[in-house]
Amino acid sequence: MSSDNIRTKQHRLFLFFNILALALYSSPLRNLLINSLDNQLYTHIPLIPLVSGTLFYLKRKVIFCTTKYAFTPGIFLALLAGILYFLGMTQVLQLNQNDYFSLMTFSAVVFWIGGFVLFYGVETSRRASFPLFFLVLMIPIPTFVVDAIVLFLQHTSAAVSFAFFQMTDVSIYRKGLVFYLPNISIEVAKECSGIRSTIALFIWSILAGHFFLDAGWKKVVLTLLIFPITIIKNALRIVTLTLLANYVDTTWLTDSFLHHNGGVFFFILALLLFTPILKWLKKTGKGLSPLPHKP
Repeated sequence: MSSDNIRTKQHRLFLFFNILALALYSSPLRNLLINSLDNQLYTHIPLIPLVSGTLFYLKRKVIFCTTKYAFTPGIFLALLAGILYFLGMTQVLQLNQNDYFSLMTFSAVVFWIGGFVLFYGVETSRRASFPLFFLVLMIPIPTFVVDAIVLFLQHTSAAVSFAFFQMTDVSIYRKGLVFYLPNISIEVAKECSGIRSTIALFIWSILAGHFFLDAGWKKVVLTLLIFPITIIKNALRIVTLTLLANYVDTTWLTDSFLHHNGGVFFFILALLLFTPILKWLKKTGKGLSPLPHKP
């Protein structure tokens, strides 16, 4: 049998596998998609498989240049996904909605990757590693992780905001997450953490690192720098709205366009901070020449 015929058979088998996966996970994935329209933590999820599919299409000739069945690792991943699926179905009443979606989506991603490995092989999966593992980003973040990130962003944003306030002439007193100004007092609440923009910037940094950076350490640095960028962006938003409320009108903090929809403006500001860092990392190390080989 020719390689083209073998590959056609693999495509057909993987298609049937996808139909099985959709039948198995249709209910949790459908509910996840519906909830993604209302939950700010889920808004990116419908885009993840579309981006992954696009990456597969663009690299299809490289990815599928050679294929080979890999039964052992593929079946192992499928069985692992089955265990996760069973846990999700038996613990559905004990888990909150977010953690249920997290477990079931994790199971679905592992199941699909297992099928890909099974029908196309380990080497093919390595060539497709980025679009494959990009699908992990569609898994909702577990609640305890979200809470930890929000708490971290709250307190660090408050600390940086206070530093920015001290650069101005405004009289201010801070007690934890609460700031007292001459005319108003504010609290850096969970809604001020910027968790949604942090997730968006995190995904953007992964894509930017993949397309523009050549070294793994550069990609890691770029992703980690998302957190200080988010904190600075949060602090600038807090300080701007607070000063406007203190000196102009208190409605700037409660019922203004900048309060309700200003996140887009400050997200663009974060991207402006992000761009020179990406350019710097892209140039770093390019002028270095390799060491000569010893004879």
